[in-house]
Parts: sequence; C-alpha cells; structure tokens
Amino acid sequence: MFRKGARKTFQCSACRYQCSLTAGTLFQNSHVPLRLWFLAMYLLSQTKTGLSTLELTRHLGIRYPAAWRLHHKLMQAMCKREARYRLDGAVQIDDAYLGGEHPGGKAGRGSPNKVPFVAAVSLDERQHPRHARFSVVPGFTHAAIRAWADTALAPGCPVLSDGLPAFRSLADTHPHQVVVAAGRKPRDLPVFAWVNTVLGHLKTQLSGTYHAFKFRKYAQRYLSAVAWRFNRRFDLKSVSQRLLIAAVSTGPRPERWLRAAEESC
Repeated sequence: MFRKGARKTFQCSACRYQCSLTAGTLFQNSHVPLRLWFLAMYLLSQTKTGLSTLELTRHLGIRYPAAWRLHHKLMQAMCKREARYRLDGAVQIDDAYLGGEHPGGKAGRGSPNKVPFVAAVSLDERQHPRHARFSVVPGFTHAAIRAWADTALAPGCPVLSDGLPAFRSLADTHPHQVVVAAGRKPRDLPVFAWVNTVLGHLKTQLSGTYHAFKFRKYAQRYLSAVAWRFNRRFDLKSVSQRLLIAAVSTGPRPERWLRAAEESC
C-alpha cells in the first residue's frame, strides 16, 4: 500500500495492478469522505421514513449536488438489491399511481403527470405482511403485468387482486383470486387490508419526506428505497451493514448515468 496523491493505493503482489480501496464500488471517484458515506447509510437505513437530499446536506455538512449524488447512488443500491427478490406465499396486489393531475390537464388515469406502478405485498402463515414490492410499469396492460409477474412473483404463488382487466393475465401462471371492488372504499374490503395499509405507508413516507421530486424520471428509485426499508424493518441491527454490502457490490454509478434514469433500475 502506498499513497498516490491524497488517496491510498493498493498494488497486487502478483500482477502489480494498482487500484484504490473504493475502485469498482459505488464509492469510486467520490470526493465525499467514507466516514460521511457511512453516516449517510446509517441515517437512511435507520430512519423509518428515510431522508430527503436537503436533510442529508444538513446532517453531512456537504453541498446539495454532492448530497444528491450520494443519495441517488444509495437508493440505486437499494433498487438493485430489491430487484433480486421475488414475492412468494400469498400475495395481494393493487394498481397505483405517483403524481397528480396538471391544472386544466387530462383527469383520471390518463393524466400524463401520473406514473403507474404495481404495489404488492406477500403474507406469512399468520396472514401478516412479510415483504412488499413497488414496481413501475409502462401501463396497466396484459403484456406489462405479465412481464412484471415474471420478475416479481415466485412461480405458482397465489395472487389476490381487484377486477382490473390487466390482472386477468396472471391466471395463466398463478392461482388468481379476483375480488371486484365496484367502487367500495378500502375499509369495506378487508381482504385487501394489507396491500392498502402498505400503500398508505408509502404515500405517507413520500409526502412527509419529500416536498417534491422528479417521480416521472426517478420513481423506481424512490419506490424501491421505501420497499427496502420496509422489508428489513425487523433487522435494524445489521441493516446498515447490509446497505454497505449492497453499495460495494453495485459498482460505480457516475452522475451522468444516475441522471439518465431510464436504464437505472
């Protein structure tokens, strides 16, 4: 080990290849000290609702652009981690949207300011929520739901949904129970209690933590960050370490890649 400028550099004794400790990780080329990265990982993993980028600037004492890059890199690590797992057991699903309607614009589901996503929660043997998943989809079509199910659901797990026509495509690959809502309110549909509860927590977290964010562009990162914390809510002692492992295994993510967003998750 020797110093190359301000950084410590390590050299392989066999091939003499030289690299820094952070090479090939999410921390590569970052000018933020590792101790601040570790503090950010602790804060983002231990707070129930997460933190906004502006709040991170106050805790870390760094400028907003640096905090934005750090925040989105860690959310990307969460996003990639969540994409590895499929829901199993009994699964409740529902259609949902991020965003509202533009003043004077098209109303309802056709509003261009709304981002469609599927909310799903798996239940354990006691019918308690085990894992949640929030997945952005191009729309609620048969093809989009089939593609979502291929990556989000374990083969053959039973699925409960409302009467949305696109969900009917699940019957080809999963035992599928349909309960038609017919305009009834959530409290009148106890069979959907957990997916509605998880959706309520999601909306509370996003609205309570962020005044605004580009959900059209970065929706999947924010949704996956909420799911990542929810799915590890009973493992707070090791959750920061698990985020560190995710960050190391994610690989470099330069700002230009982060802002492209379309290929991010």
